[in-house]
Amino acid sequence: MRLSRPVALLAGLSTLLALPAALAAERIQVVTSFSILADMIENVGGEHVEVTALVGPDSDAHVYSPRPTDARALAEADLVVFNGLKFEGWMERLIDASDFAGPLVVATDGIAGRIAAAEDDGHDDHDDDAHDHGHEAHGDEGNEAHDGHDHGPIDPHAWQDLGMGPLYVDNILAGLIEADPDNGDAYRASAERYLEAIAAADGELRERLGEIPAGTSVITGHDSFGHFARAYGLQFLSPQGLSTEAEPSAANMARLIDVIREKNVRALFHENMTSPAMIDQLAEETALPVAGTLYADALASDGEASSWLGMMRHNARTLHDALAEPGQGEDDHSDDDHAGDGHEYDNGAHDDHGHEH
Repeated sequence: MRLSRPVALLAGLSTLLALPAALAAERIQVVTSFSILADMIENVGGEHVEVTALVGPDSDAHVYSPRPTDARALAEADLVVFNGLKFEGWMERLIDASDFAGPLVVATDGIAGRIAAAEDDGHDDHDDDAHDHGHEAHGDEGNEAHDGHDHGPIDPHAWQDLGMGPLYVDNILAGLIEADPDNGDAYRASAERYLEAIAAADGELRERLGEIPAGTSVITGHDSFGHFARAYGLQFLSPQGLSTEAEPSAANMARLIDVIREKNVRALFHENMTSPAMIDQLAEETALPVAGTLYADALASDGEASSWLGMMRHNARTLHDALAEPGQGEDDHSDDDHAGDGHEYDNGAHDDHGHEH
């Protein structure tokens, strides 16, 4: 029996509408802890993954409190990826509560060896002063304040050094292949292209930040730029430690003000995912300008800093514009040399980040 024309059109339309759902069902479901990892996974996984970040853009993973729906999302996932090094201490408890039994990726696995190799290769060859990432501003009292929120011996914010990109990509790639071996070749090809993009961005950052005097001091909201300092030759100080969970004491703030004056700090910087109040207080008490916003532990919701590589380029340009010596590199870098939404390596996977928050 031949269908009438309207019935046939409706049947065809139903088939077309069902295609996106079918394609989505074929993607492996990946749950990750926060937005920066989500972007990395999407770049390696491409069209074969659907990624959900429990902590979305402009949100603070340090203080996140998991919801019952998060445990359900993990239980239904094909792969779970988190940073490790106690960055998101709640994540391991959530994994236990979810009864997740699939492949689990700790994205910083093997970082100690990678840091040692970077230092041996001269990746760390600037002034010793640049290795002090604000601990003088915390002191013993600051360390005591962060007891119970110990991040361990290694700074967990390793994504702040693009030289650590291969570590993250290798670990993510291995997890994707374990969860979805049929698409292993596609993941390997995407990872190779992504590594090339990371290396290119790292070179750009080194050139741009090389125009800032070595050992220049930078003040940010919390101590999340240690790897950035090691890699690119700056010194970062902050009122808080590695976590944003505890407020800095009045004594620590006073000591930081003394350090700012001693080191002739020229500018302060907000962070996108922490309260600006502390930096604003420092600006008021020191008469220093707030020179912009840096992206530390979360991507932006849109714009250039909505991708990891775009975020790093934004940070480098913001620091350069505030701290480079007058006349250095002003004609070499334009604000629009990486204009757009920041997804300079786009595998077609950025149409749906899956961020719940």
